[in-house]
This record gives sequence, structure tokens and C-alpha cells, in this order.
Amino acid sequence: MCGIYGSTIPYNNAQINEKLERSNFRGPDKLKFDYFGDKNQVIFGHNRLAIIDLDERSNQPFTYQGNIHLVFNGEIYNFQEIKKVLITKGYTFNTTSDTEVICAAYLEYGEDCVSHFNGMFAFVIFDQVKNLFFGARDRLGQKPFYYYHNGKDFEFASQLSVVQLYNQNLSVSKKAISLYLAWGVIPDPYSIFNEIKKLRAGHSFVFDLNTYTFTEKTYWDIDYKGENAYKGTFEEAANELDHTLKDAVKLRLFADVPVGIFLSGGVDSSVVAALATKSTNSKVKTFSVKFNEKGFDESLYAQQVADHLQTDHHVIECNYEEGKSLIKNFCHFYDEPFSDSSAIPSMLLAKHTREKVTVALSGDAGDESFIGYHRYNWIKKGQKINMLPLFFRKFCASILNLSSNYRLKIIAKALTYKNTDDVYLASMTNLDFSWIKTNVDVYDLEEIKYLKHKKKNLFERISDFDLKTYLIWDINTKVDRATMAFSLEARAPLLDYRVVEFARSLPTSFKFKGKNQKRILKEVLYKYVPKHIFDRPKSGFSMPFAEWFKTDLKDFVLTELSDENLNKIPCIEPEIISAYIKQHMDGSWNRFTIIWQVLVLKQWLDNNGKGYEVK
Repeated sequence: MCGIYGSTIPYNNAQINEKLERSNFRGPDKLKFDYFGDKNQVIFGHNRLAIIDLDERSNQPFTYQGNIHLVFNGEIYNFQEIKKVLITKGYTFNTTSDTEVICAAYLEYGEDCVSHFNGMFAFVIFDQVKNLFFGARDRLGQKPFYYYHNGKDFEFASQLSVVQLYNQNLSVSKKAISLYLAWGVIPDPYSIFNEIKKLRAGHSFVFDLNTYTFTEKTYWDIDYKGENAYKGTFEEAANELDHTLKDAVKLRLFADVPVGIFLSGGVDSSVVAALATKSTNSKVKTFSVKFNEKGFDESLYAQQVADHLQTDHHVIECNYEEGKSLIKNFCHFYDEPFSDSSAIPSMLLAKHTREKVTVALSGDAGDESFIGYHRYNWIKKGQKINMLPLFFRKFCASILNLSSNYRLKIIAKALTYKNTDDVYLASMTNLDFSWIKTNVDVYDLEEIKYLKHKKKNLFERISDFDLKTYLIWDINTKVDRATMAFSLEARAPLLDYRVVEFARSLPTSFKFKGKNQKRILKEVLYKYVPKHIFDRPKSGFSMPFAEWFKTDLKDFVLTELSDENLNKIPCIEPEIISAYIKQHMDGSWNRFTIIWQVLVLKQWLDNNGKGYEVK
């Protein structure tokens, strides 16, 4: 929705304005900042993308009852329901926005106000009476929040580069680079700079301006210990899911600007589109991407769903030149190294969707909540293999390693792990760390607890783990930056916390039975769209980069990742990367993922990391 900013550091007006201009793509409708508190010690700034109550009365920074000041990014979908309750308690409102409701809810409920909010958000309140900041990030980290705290000064923003600008006390983190090379992202709470952190999803904080102390706490988490098991039948659960999803979609269709749907033709986006058509009398606009390369065009499936639902469907044709242009500007919007290559088609989809609508609903989180990824099926097969003695598996691995086929070598590596948990963990990072030069334990992260405990079965644990890692660190980051790069707001009904909590409570067989993944979600979908449309293999959302790296982008890769340039990149083994590039170019091993990771890191260092000490 917007970009937020705040600081206790005394920047001048020109510097503040430049900081806000840096994130203007997040909210081009209004740039505004103001000073608050004794001696104007607090600066709040905002880039507004107007979605609800387009009137300037709802511009931010927003002041309520004279001493509550707010900057807010996101949406509170149930704000009208909260507002009705607050009115009965004597609160009055001068706008029709959710912004004002946050302020009143804070006054009524204090820090517990966040538990009342159903939405995606990152906000900070300056309580002038108590002389403190209170802030929070939504339960599943859909909206970003970066902050800098040096023991006295405090600064925050939606984009890391805004905090970075004019801050002379930063250093690039070797630990963050190591984590990035392993995970493909920089996990929360770390950022690429040692001194800047991310607020974790489902967390709130208080910064006391009297003592300069910063305290953070968890206000929400998934039930990863399995204490709230669903007791009903499959049919009852499917009906309840249908009802909850309908409400989640309906809430997210509310806006004072045009709304559309991202439609890939897969289960998740199709169920969102189907329920949207049932929730509105107007014709729903849907959008999909078309690539000309064989194996990358899923627009035909989206068209079939759109035809059945009778939506106003738009197919966006993407080409090599557009993709190449976005690669070169990638780090301007993502601010720190981020290697999910599907960010590029996501940006292309957002760019062209924005020409028609200002809000788009997506199908994100269906795979994590309802056990839908291909890899879950692979793990199911791998479980049986891991029942074999380790010495026998290592013997089999030694035989497979004799092959020149890189896929067999990957299987061989997987066979050497002690248990399936370790195989899964390795598959989510890199099975081979030989090209990463680091002494950092890349698995020393709080989120490992969601995978390693034994209070749930393997599939529930890996599903929980993906929710807390891959979804928050990767998917939600990708979607937020890709859409906000073009001032488009993305809303995800499947990320409604009620849907997530309900999915976590269900027996595994309701979600994954035999070969039927996302079983209960499909049960809801088939009420609205014929089953035969989805009788095909699941596909991902990607561009043909692996092939382009050997053809159209070959010179670009070889120039950017020359031996001279590789030697300047920290935390990698240059000789090994150089060998990997040769393997990719001659077709003997698909090394695209690693090449892309190193390429993104190199571009970030060139564009954002110059002049900083790496330590």
C-alpha cells in the first residue's frame, strides 16, 4: 500500500525528502513528512498509495486526538468491524480509513490492539504522552519493516535503502552474505548490513524515547506443537474452509480503487478467482503471464479457468528484452541480495496489471498451508529410502557418483544424510556448500525449531517450517517488492491468519492423501470450477533464464562474472564458481541457481554496497 519512514536522527528537510523519494514507487500519490514531540525530536514520513478513503484527510503521518501519531503500510481488512465496536465505546472518527481505526484501537487496547487486526501491515505509533514508539509487523510478514538502533538513535522504513541513505555507521555483513548464499535470501531478523535489522513477522516492539531501550515480543505464532487438532469430518472441514475463504476473499475485494486477480490457472489462484466471482456482481478482472518459450507458457490453463468463470481476462505477453531490463534494475527495488528468479516474471506481471487496476489478489500460501509443493511428494518417496541403513545408502551413493549425470550426483548426496529432516533442510539451502567460503553455521536460526521437534509428523513439520521461512523470507518479500515497484497492492486471501490456523489444525490426510496434494483446497475449488481443467502436472512460475544464460544473456553473465570480478566477491570460492559457469555453458550441469545467486550479489555490491566495510 505505502512506504513508511521514521527517525529520531536529526536529518534536515532535504535529506528526509530524498529518503522518501527513494521509496516513492511504493506510494506515488502523496509524499509527506512531519515533526512531533518535544523539540521536534521525532520525524515521521510517508509515501501514500491511496486505496481506501482517497481523500487527503487520510494522508499520513496521521494524528489522532492530538497526541497519537501514526505511519502505516498495509491494510486492516476487518477495520469496519473494529470501528463499530470502538464507536460503542465512545470513539469518534473523521475519516472512512483503516488508518484512523488503528489509532483508536491502540488507545482502547494498548499493545494488544494487534491481536484484533486481520490484515497485512507494518506500522509505528508515536505515543506523545508516554514518549514511546509502538510498532508491529503482520502475523505472516507480508509487509516489510527495517530498523536501525544504535543504543540511542532509532530509524525505520519499509525499504532498507531508505535507512541506508545518509547513515554513515553501516557495514556489510559477512554473516548475511553467507546466509544469502545458502538460503537464496537473507533470513529475518538479519539484513545485508550488520547494523540494520528486520522486525520478525508476528512481532511488535516498543522503543522508549526516555531510556532509548528497544523491546520486542511475539504476539502471534502458528500452533507448531499440534495442540489444537480439528475434530470434525473431512466434509465438515471442507465446508468450513469454503466459508472462511469466501470471507477472506470478500474482505480483500473492498477498496475505493479497481481490483483484479492474478490468475495462473493453478489451484490456489483459481480458487481465489472463483470465490471472487461469487462475492461481487461486477465482472472480475483477471491477469496472467504468457512466455513464448516452450514449457514456460501456462496462459492456456489460466484462460480455461477465466472462460469458465467468465472473467474479464488479460494475458500479458512477456519477452526477453523486458526481462533483461528488469534484471539490471533488480536491486533498486529489492534493496538487498534476493535470488528467487521468479521475482522477474512477478515484476512483469505487476507492471502490466497496474495499467488496469491498483489492487490485485493472489493465491500465495496455498502450497505451504495445504502441502502442495512437488518437494513434499519427493520427501514422501524419500522417507522409504531413508529407512534403509545409512551404510547401505552411502554405498549406493558411491555407485551413483561414478555417473557423469548431475541429477544422479544430487541424489547421491541426498542419500548420505542421516535422516529425512536433514535431507529436507539441505534441499531448502544447498546440498553442496563447497563454493561458499564461510565459517558461519547457516542453520543456526530460530526457525529450525519448526522442523526439528517431534510433536508432529514430518509433513506437518516441513509445512510449518516452510510457512515460517520460505513463505515469509522469500514469497512474501518477492510479492511485496515486485508489486510495490509498480505501485500495485497485492492481497493474499490464503494468507488470512484464520485460513492458516485452520489449515494447521487439520489432519494431514485432509491435505495430502495418496498422491492427492492440497486435497481439501481442491474440494472447495471443484465446487466452482470443473476438475478436468486441473488434471495436469503442477507447474511453477518462472522464466527461461537457465536457457537464456547460455544464449541471449551469455555475454552478460561472462562479463559480470569474469574471473577478475569473481575475485572481488566476498564469501565465495571464485575458482569453483568459474568452473560452474563453464559447466552451465557447455550443458553438462544446470548451474543456473548458483550463477543467478552470485550475479545478484555482485550487482548489489556494485550498486548498493560500494564504500562499505565488509565484516
